[in-house]
Amino acid sequence: MTFTTASFLLQVAVLIVVLAALHKPLGLYLTHVFEGKKSSRPERLFYRLAGIDAGTEQTWPVYLRSVLAFSAVSILMVFTLQRLQGVLPGTGPLEGVDPWVAMNTAISFVTNTNWQTYVPETTVGIFVQMVLLAVQNFLSAAVGIVVAVALIRGIARTRTQRLGNFWVDLARTSFRVLLPLAFVGAVVLVLGGVVQNFWSTDVVNQAAGITQTLPGGPVASQEAIKVLGTNGGGYFNTNSAHPFENPNAFISLFQVFLILLIPSALPYAFGRMVGDQKQGYTVAAVMGTLWLTSMSLMGWAVAAGQGTATAAAGGLGEGFEQRFGAAPSAIFAASTTLTSTGAVNVAHDSLPPLAGGVAMLNMMLGEVAPGGTGSGLYGMLILSIISVFIAGLMVGRTPEYLGKKIGPTQMKLAALYILVTPTLVLALAGITVLLPDIMANAPASGPHQFSEVLYAFTSGANNNGSAFGGITTSGPFLSVMMGVAMLLGRFLPIVLVLALAGSLARQGTVPASAGTVPTHGPLFGGLLLGVTVILTALSYFPALALGPLAEGLLK
Repeated sequence: MTFTTASFLLQVAVLIVVLAALHKPLGLYLTHVFEGKKSSRPERLFYRLAGIDAGTEQTWPVYLRSVLAFSAVSILMVFTLQRLQGVLPGTGPLEGVDPWVAMNTAISFVTNTNWQTYVPETTVGIFVQMVLLAVQNFLSAAVGIVVAVALIRGIARTRTQRLGNFWVDLARTSFRVLLPLAFVGAVVLVLGGVVQNFWSTDVVNQAAGITQTLPGGPVASQEAIKVLGTNGGGYFNTNSAHPFENPNAFISLFQVFLILLIPSALPYAFGRMVGDQKQGYTVAAVMGTLWLTSMSLMGWAVAAGQGTATAAAGGLGEGFEQRFGAAPSAIFAASTTLTSTGAVNVAHDSLPPLAGGVAMLNMMLGEVAPGGTGSGLYGMLILSIISVFIAGLMVGRTPEYLGKKIGPTQMKLAALYILVTPTLVLALAGITVLLPDIMANAPASGPHQFSEVLYAFTSGANNNGSAFGGITTSGPFLSVMMGVAMLLGRFLPIVLVLALAGSLARQGTVPASAGTVPTHGPLFGGLLLGVTVILTALSYFPALALGPLAEGLLK
């Protein structure tokens, strides 16, 4: 298989044009959703059933407790019902899910990671897929968005303790944003050939003389929210490389479009909500520059790289999408690791070494280009606050961001946010590589074995969910370690983001003066770009040197 540059450039150009065209309309709609005062009928019914006072806003500690309580109950429910699968409807002969797998899966889907240590079509039935996993795809995506909205309110509001109401934000995001977009996406997927039924099909294999059962299910409806909500968990084990999930080149590109849709529009909503659209354009420009740079690096690495496995196979064959060519695989791999999606249409373990390094680096950047639904935006806003503080130190001006002073409290919270994920990744990966029995679960050897472990914890702590081959064991140690990475990688940053939002909301607005550092335009955008790369990526350089970079030099 060869990498076709023309096909690659054409598909990237199509994505840029379509996403740019929808940036403002969808951004305006998101602004309307989160600044609107009226509730729809389904929302009012939800509030009555749940006993929610939609007119009461919450302080940041109450908002945070709501996020954590909702997520904890979700994890417990998903775990329990997986264990009870044998008595649930629509499960056929399947028994309850192994407790370690059930625990890991519950944490994975509630944290928007969707790391899968099981074969979905032989482990979980239609009930679990629809009622548990697909529903969590909606809810975990909604949680990320509402946390970003709370941070925007903290920046925009003055002298208040209130950041909104978590339950109202959750309902509006689910009913007004994710459900309608997922419905439209599912219709397109069905029309494009993605399976949507409630049964399996027996077919006769004439060549082998046997009858085979082809698993079916409500694939399109789950596939739509899988990619739209930057979730990533596949209905089938091979994820978006399976023809029932991804039947043709158009659907492959459409899935990438859905992955990028909401994260690319959120910066426009941010600009509208803070009353300065230039701020939103600057954030969007930095996100777009990082995305385009990573996409170019991934395309170059796939086109030029031939590692040990690919050379032995005679080229880009094993693990790559044979139906569409190598270009869609490069586009999908870059976009899914730049966001918190984790869906794959190529085995990332089969990427050439430097391409695998780009995939890891994408996640190590914090998945902010444009990132996950909500998490990408609040990650970039944290980096913006750090950038304006650095700019103030360099030129002797007062560090302010949109009229809010950035003092010791704000910088401590921002610094802790930046340190959480690298600490989790490097500490947990370091512990794992010291245990020979656990390392035996990584089937490779040399630098690539280390890359598999490093990739796994990078994916888990960044709530991505994609994997290199090998580290998919359902044993107790790795299930617990990955569970810790996913939980802390999701909720520690949320704690810090909401605390930062509360500290900013309490402040008054400082009028702009000659000493104020502009936080929009090419100059600040360049600074933000540099800070993003330096603060997040260079933390991992020694680890990358031991893995994909060493493997690339040994090819």
